[in-house]
Amino acid sequence: MGLKIAVVGGGSTYTPELVQGFATREDRLPLEELVLFDVDQERLGVVGGLAGRMLARAGWGGHLVQTGRLQEAIDGADFVVVQLRVGGQAMRLVDETLPLEFGCVGQETTGPGGFAKALRTVPVVLELAEETARRGAAGAWLVDFTNPVGIVTQALLDQGHRAIGLCNSAIGFQRQFAAHLGVPPERVELEHVGLNHLTWERAVRVDAADRLPELLDRHGEEIARDLGLPVALLRTLGVIPSTYLRYYYATSEVLDEQRRRPSRAEQVAEIERGLLELYRDPALDTKPELLERRGGAFYSEAAAALVASLHAGTGDVQVVDVRNDGTLPGLPDDAVVEVPARIDAAGAHPLPLAPLAPELLGLVQQAKAYEVLAVQAAVRGDRDVALKALLANPLVGEYRVAAPLLDALLQASRPYLPKFFPD
Repeated sequence: MGLKIAVVGGGSTYTPELVQGFATREDRLPLEELVLFDVDQERLGVVGGLAGRMLARAGWGGHLVQTGRLQEAIDGADFVVVQLRVGGQAMRLVDETLPLEFGCVGQETTGPGGFAKALRTVPVVLELAEETARRGAAGAWLVDFTNPVGIVTQALLDQGHRAIGLCNSAIGFQRQFAAHLGVPPERVELEHVGLNHLTWERAVRVDAADRLPELLDRHGEEIARDLGLPVALLRTLGVIPSTYLRYYYATSEVLDEQRRRPSRAEQVAEIERGLLELYRDPALDTKPELLERRGGAFYSEAAAALVASLHAGTGDVQVVDVRNDGTLPGLPDDAVVEVPARIDAAGAHPLPLAPLAPELLGLVQQAKAYEVLAVQAAVRGDRDVALKALLANPLVGEYRVAAPLLDALLQASRPYLPKFFPD
């Protein structure tokens, strides 16, 4: 029997990426019905139109549905893929610019901007998960690609939902390192450790041999330049940090750049306008090159591969966000971590890992404390807990900053925070 997959946030400009991934995996993913749900009907029509043309070009024989009714989307769904953005690009702009007024990094998934996004997003995704539990197929999976992925997945698993979080950082590194080493990507296995958007590549194995020292020796300068970090830092740590570690390792430099340059939100908004104009072309039936500048590279491969492996139970290894359950010593079992895991029909099973080095563990422990508090604040609408979360956030910390910053963040997101503003 064929599968039903619902995409919540189907009007996203990322959707053609996802459609391409599904269309090329019919051998492991017998998709019968693909439902795109979005509250923005005009945008859904534009994106859904391109999705339909892409699927027709691929010769897909299933049924594509576009709907603004959530119940219709998730009724009987085997998988619900979540890629929503509460408040749209307008709130992303606030998340990236308001923190700068308080001397903090402005970023949509980490720091105070990521915190504000979590407060808006967690309650919405939890409601969606409850609907999925009621209306989805028996054993339906919720696959979260909505940022901040680690916090959202923590909230979902805390409440017992059948969910897995997913980020494209690891697959991006896999492709990059494969190119440096001159091998196919499928031969590269990463020891990717940490929390979502706070990870390091601790080993890069090709046929079981760790090639990380070679990468740092031969390509370290280029890798470090791409990350915006000194190569000496990478060689001192002996790992390759994710791009998001620059917010922690070069905070002052990032702040200076953000104050002088247009925000990423403004750049993305411009790219999205161009993408939607391209998507309107009735002759377009392939993913346009401009989409690569939107971010989320290899999203289609990561998301579709995860869904396919969960369905087919193939047992391949992918990097996902799951419960720790002893994988990384020094963190609670119920902490959500981002690590390699073997994927089968029962879910994701983290591979055994050595403990984190102290210089990595300390930052992970502090960030996880922040994430736990952020979930509690979002679920309860509790200002005191929200303030504690900002105090625990490694990119905020000071009370004299955190207290007024919290007030400003809550006011800016007020229309989306009914639990904080019940009246």
